[in-house]
Amino acid sequence: MNNKSETSSIKVSYQKFFDSDVWYSFTKSPVTIVSAIVTFLFFFVTIFASFIAPHDPFDLASIDLMDASLPPAWFAEGETRFLLGTDDQGRDILSTIIYGSRISLFVGFVSVLFSLVLGVGLGLISGYVGGRLDAFIMRVADVQLSFPAILIALLIDGLARSLLPRELHDEVALYVLVFAIGISGWVQYARTVRGQTLVEKGKEYVQAARVIGIRQWTILLRHILPNVTGPVLVIATIHLAIAIITEATLSFLGVGVPPTTPSLGTLIRVGNDFLFSGEWWITIFPGIALVLLVLAVNLLGDWLRDALNPKLR
Repeated sequence: MNNKSETSSIKVSYQKFFDSDVWYSFTKSPVTIVSAIVTFLFFFVTIFASFIAPHDPFDLASIDLMDASLPPAWFAEGETRFLLGTDDQGRDILSTIIYGSRISLFVGFVSVLFSLVLGVGLGLISGYVGGRLDAFIMRVADVQLSFPAILIALLIDGLARSLLPRELHDEVALYVLVFAIGISGWVQYARTVRGQTLVEKGKEYVQAARVIGIRQWTILLRHILPNVTGPVLVIATIHLAIAIITEATLSFLGVGVPPTTPSLGTLIRVGNDFLFSGEWWITIFPGIALVLLVLAVNLLGDWLRDALNPKLR
């Protein structure tokens, strides 16, 4: 009986989703559908990179310097086994883009998750507790908003490099990058959640929960938090695109992931040195991949913002 009831509840949930305004809005927007397909393809390819990529850019035994700087396969000097050509080290550009997208998406997702947890937590506490704690958190947020996110990330990265031994720089570079991008993006979550919490805590269901003696943390997590997740999802989607761009910018500047790690930013930086020597494919194709990924995620974020806005329904 329990299995049947669970199956029926799942079917009802699916039916409600496909009958919702959000799904209707999605199916009526060709741009959103294309963006979702592009985003899904990026995620699918990066997750199964070891099976899809024609070559492994990390396998030094399979890299031959004689294959360095080969143009794309449709040129006379190109080879079919290197569809988009090779870089100055003989690595397949298509494979490095696939593996590089994995690094960029990993950094973007983890940093967004870190920003979300920190920002939502501080926003809930600030809006619910109020008083001096609220004023302190919001003043810190105001100060951070006066600095560009890329500058904060550069500052944190520089501090980490100055405090850590040189031999550890490459080992912890990825974690420092995630922390730097994440700590620079929590303010938007905190300010949004604080505003929503100030509205929700004055409603009758929160007052009733207080009267019957429910703990404050339970009220925050079980009653207020579910009602502020809509705007948070929109911010997280748009922030993912910003985090990917920030990672690419930092890596392009040489303070992101190590040069041996093929993220999209490092690929563009390496290829930039050969751009005016005729080997344009080394930087152009990773740049196109970055633009497609960020544009697709941004368009999904714009659609989600409009779909979850009750004033536009």
